[in-house]
Amino acid sequence: MKRVITAQDVPAAGELRIPIGTLVTPSAREVAQGRGVRIVELPEDQLSALAPPEKTVAMGADHGGYLLKEALKPILEGLGLEVRDVGVYDEKPADYPDVALKVAELVASGAAARGVVIDGAGIGSCIAANKVPGIRAALCYDKASARNGREHNDSNVLTLGARLLTQTQAEEVLRTWMATPFAGGRHQARVQKILDIERKYLRKDPS
Repeated sequence: MKRVITAQDVPAAGELRIPIGTLVTPSAREVAQGRGVRIVELPEDQLSALAPPEKTVAMGADHGGYLLKEALKPILEGLGLEVRDVGVYDEKPADYPDVALKVAELVASGAAARGVVIDGAGIGSCIAANKVPGIRAALCYDKASARNGREHNDSNVLTLGARLLTQTQAEEVLRTWMATPFAGGRHQARVQKILDIERKYLRKDPS
């Protein structure tokens, strides 16, 4: 019996990976399109071999960052990581907050250990991603800032400005950011203060 995917099965962001031959209802496809979720059909053996969250990087870009996103994806894959590409998939105009939210939600939920968002300057995506509880997004523009963002701030989302960096510079930033561990120690107490601020201003559930 074939599995049936309904609108309730569509995630909030990213990709919906299903076995080849799965039935997808028209309403599920409509919801997926509205959320920017790609439906990807894969053989059963590939579905069972999906990378764990610690080996998964969520990645997204608006129209200004699309080409750089496509250029950087192989870098991450070459590091043995699985890329969860949340879009965009072409250079049609798109709003960076939408993309940043999708990446941030995947990281905050634990589905991906880290995230990368690219827009024209990287600033707007950084601001948007940091609105999601649990996210520490860092706009990095050279190896020093990438190293600092990981060592001192334990950033879990990297934002890049496609119009401010060459592809080579962006690759250097990405590789450095991915390779640098959080230093802990005195920095842990400071990151904890960031978390305390976040908790202080979280809206309480009205229910």
